[in-house]
Amino acid sequence: MKKIVILGAGAMGSAFTVPCVDNNNDVTLVGTHLEEQVINNINDNNNFHEVLKFILPKELKIKTFDHFQNILKTKPDLIVIGVSSKGIEWAANELSKNLDKDTKILLLTKGLTIIDDKFETLVEKFQLILNKNNVKNVNISAVAGPCLASGLANKIKSSVVIANKDTSVAKEIGNMITTNYYSVEVSDDLIGVEVCAAIKNLYSMIIGASEGLSSNDASKELKNKYFLNTAASLMYKSVYEMCHFTKSLNGKVDTVYGLAGLGDLYVSAAGGRNSKMGKLLGEGYDYKNAKEKFMKNDTVEGAELALEIGSKVLKDFDKEKIPLMVALIKAIIENKKLNIHW
Repeated sequence: MKKIVILGAGAMGSAFTVPCVDNNNDVTLVGTHLEEQVINNINDNNNFHEVLKFILPKELKIKTFDHFQNILKTKPDLIVIGVSSKGIEWAANELSKNLDKDTKILLLTKGLTIIDDKFETLVEKFQLILNKNNVKNVNISAVAGPCLASGLANKIKSSVVIANKDTSVAKEIGNMITTNYYSVEVSDDLIGVEVCAAIKNLYSMIIGASEGLSSNDASKELKNKYFLNTAASLMYKSVYEMCHFTKSLNGKVDTVYGLAGLGDLYVSAAGGRNSKMGKLLGEGYDYKNAKEKFMKNDTVEGAELALEIGSKVLKDFDKEKIPLMVALIKAIIENKKLNIHW
């Protein structure tokens, strides 16, 4: 039995407790400093998670953030970070206070950022913050793949990939969490897995826009009936661009065709917040109006990523190599209608 601590009581962090508990681990879910009410509601309602609409395992320990530092002092075998991308810096600083260097860290959080005018993955950002806080040589892995939180919580068969430059560490983590419904592959392409996990949010928005983009002349009814031709074309072009972008950031092209790339793109394009925003953009809404009118309280990861890295992408990349990404980034950061040149 391993001791696993999961920081972040959102949908994925909470769903991730299910395979961890089912694999006979001692698991604690800790809410962030912003989730005290969420944790109290879960505890007051017999482990019912309001977002997941699911009762979390009875064996699970569920704690508010004020317990976190004392929990760290017990030296967990694995700490899982399930905060939003905006919370990564905060999480790294909090871990630095009582983190044992032998404790393994697994990031559920996906994203890219810019540090000193360089593209960096969130694993790299996390490592930099720990180093700045004099916590060095900590081993950090990332997990990605086509695994929606509600499906995982309900034990729908799912597959993910854990990435670490040292695949033996990835395999060790995989052994902690693998179940008959949650299977784990490993990869040494940490950069490629992280890049794919991030940019698939951009491309799932583009594929989500396919119905609106499918014709300039057809009626709404016809576009709704026949837009899959366009969706398939955008899927192909998206994968092509993902290969170019991932290779440019020193990831492996093969990773794009795996769980973190094509697999995750498929499930994200089929539904979710990115796809929903993409549909609105395809219908002609500009980003700010769509966000305010239809998704005011939703985090749209693809849009957040476009705002985070968009200006540097437009500056550094050949726009003819990634026309879909360029079109989406311009639509979001310039808040104008999405316009794709076929």
